[in-house]
Amino acid sequence: MATNPYLSQKAKIISIKPQTDIDYTFILESGIKPSSGQFVEVSLPKVGECPISVSDFGDGWFEMTIRRVGKVTNVLHQLKEGDGLFIRGPYGNGFSMDKYRGREVVVAAGGTGLAPVKSLLNRHREFGGLTLLAGFKSPADVLFRPELKKWGQYFNATVTVDRGDENWNGNVGLITQYVQSLNLSKPGEVEVIVVGPPLMMKFTVQEFLRLGVPEKNITVSFERKMCCGIGKCGHCKIDDTYVCLEGPVFNYTRAKNLID
Repeated sequence: MATNPYLSQKAKIISIKPQTDIDYTFILESGIKPSSGQFVEVSLPKVGECPISVSDFGDGWFEMTIRRVGKVTNVLHQLKEGDGLFIRGPYGNGFSMDKYRGREVVVAAGGTGLAPVKSLLNRHREFGGLTLLAGFKSPADVLFRPELKKWGQYFNATVTVDRGDENWNGNVGLITQYVQSLNLSKPGEVEVIVVGPPLMMKFTVQEFLRLGVPEKNITVSFERKMCCGIGKCGHCKIDDTYVCLEGPVFNYTRAKNLID
């Protein structure tokens, strides 16, 4: 008997951690086994369904960092520890650890783009070296503050905001200017991951290319509108490419031709 691809399974909320006023991290008890960069479909009966990136995972649990931006996510943010929601997935093509293991890696993440690479950053010991550039609009938008502090003890982690305030003592400026200041001794051998808003990714990739990083060494993740997650609805389709099936992670040699 064929399995219903739309069938969800219930997952219990273990904990909820506020990140910002509108971003919360939900840790769920579940037997699903995602990989870094994949996403799941989250549904609430009588409310709706939406795709959410997996920000971390382990044996019997996984987490999602969810921004309150619409009908479904508004209700999700009203849930409490012990409540249940419904999950199907994981879906999509994630980051291949075989590509990065033992290599020098630079991760450039803008805003909520830090969530899909969080699980990769937690595996920093598997890389030959790691540098993180994380950019946010303002200090109030900074995600994963405890993790950023911890990561900074193990590898070079630069956090910048587009505009600071009187309480911000950190870096101010677009992430692209910090790409320019990277000292890459062998840019042809560096692996680069770029995740964030479309314009941020476009100009950040251009800066890495100027440094001499080959296109084939750059990987991006498309966080665009998806709906069904299984290539049936066409919401995520660009030309003949279904982002939910073949992405959201793409090598830049292909991604550069995926233009809306």
